[in-house]
Amino acid sequence: MLLIGYGNPGRGDDGLGPALSEAIAVRGLPELEVDTDYQLVAEHALAVSEHDVVIFVDAEIGAAGPYSFWEIAPGAPEVLGSHSLIPQTVLALCDTLYGARPKAFVLGISGYEFGEVKEGLSDKAAANLAAAEAFLLEWLQKADQQREAAHA
Repeated sequence: MLLIGYGNPGRGDDGLGPALSEAIAVRGLPELEVDTDYQLVAEHALAVSEHDVVIFVDAEIGAAGPYSFWEIAPGAPEVLGSHSLIPQTVLALCDTLYGARPKAFVLGISGYEFGEVKEGLSDKAAANLAAAEAFLLEWLQKADQQREAAHA
């Protein structure tokens, strides 16, 4: 599995994705590769192609709860440039370039303070980060158990 946390920690709550990926990386979970970046780019398609499951983690604006989690499929972009892709476009490139279609999910963590140049998360976003991390750890444990049962 691959987890990609992305966003700009210098823009307040936009740093939620990197904050989660860094918190998960220090745990050293087996079978989970963790990547942290400012944005998704075409080069991520190669890393994604080498995994069966990928989880994209980013800040989210206007969500109903502290976080959201959903499965995604490859999707064509409205405009394809070399700058800042969405997860569905990375998946489409992965399929087109490498013939790989991993199972993919987006974990969006609710943020509130964006745009202003500022290090650190708002208090509400930090609480959402903790809730999202707890959810993700439980989800990873269940996924690991399902994988072990399938191989037994």
